[in-house]
Amino acid sequence: MSHVGPSYGSLAANQAKIAAKRDPNLDREAQEWIEAVIGEKFPSGSYEDALKDGVILCKLINKLQPGAIPKYATSGGAFKLRENISVFQNAARKYGLGDAELFQTIDLFEKHNIPQVTQCIFALGRTAQKKKFNGPTLGPKMSDSNVREFTEDQLRAGQSSLGLLNEGMSKGANQSGQNFGLSRHI
Repeated sequence: MSHVGPSYGSLAANQAKIAAKRDPNLDREAQEWIEAVIGEKFPSGSYEDALKDGVILCKLINKLQPGAIPKYATSGGAFKLRENISVFQNAARKYGLGDAELFQTIDLFEKHNIPQVTQCIFALGRTAQKKKFNGPTLGPKMSDSNVREFTEDQLRAGQSSLGLLNEGMSKGANQSGQNFGLSRHI
């Protein structure tokens, strides 16, 4: 990573906004969940430094879905390590995460948007619960669909009744007088 000088103007404002979204408690929760799933502690250092090379993320997705990433780099240059992150993102997408739940490689590798990385890990935790992963859980359980079936009689009865909002609006308009809807002659 090359050194980037201080930022000014709108770039500084955007970076401050991203930093304000960061919640150390959520980072800690995500880290504890990953450690429990993969069965190993993060190396000493910060949360984002441990995730930066993508190795831990590749191990995580392989625990959730064995064989999702058959091969990833455990050492090498920046290009190889960034490739780990891309491979993780593709595997997470196949696992069920949407594009809005993923992060960009630069968000993690250059530590530009760590809250988005944490959000992705929480989304992965929710998806794992939905897929009945037999292990630790992270975050709230995703809701299941609640499909309702109506008979033809119930549907017809619903069409003939007015909703409460409509009743109140039309009732007041009809009571207000006989001139409703009539034009005035001058």
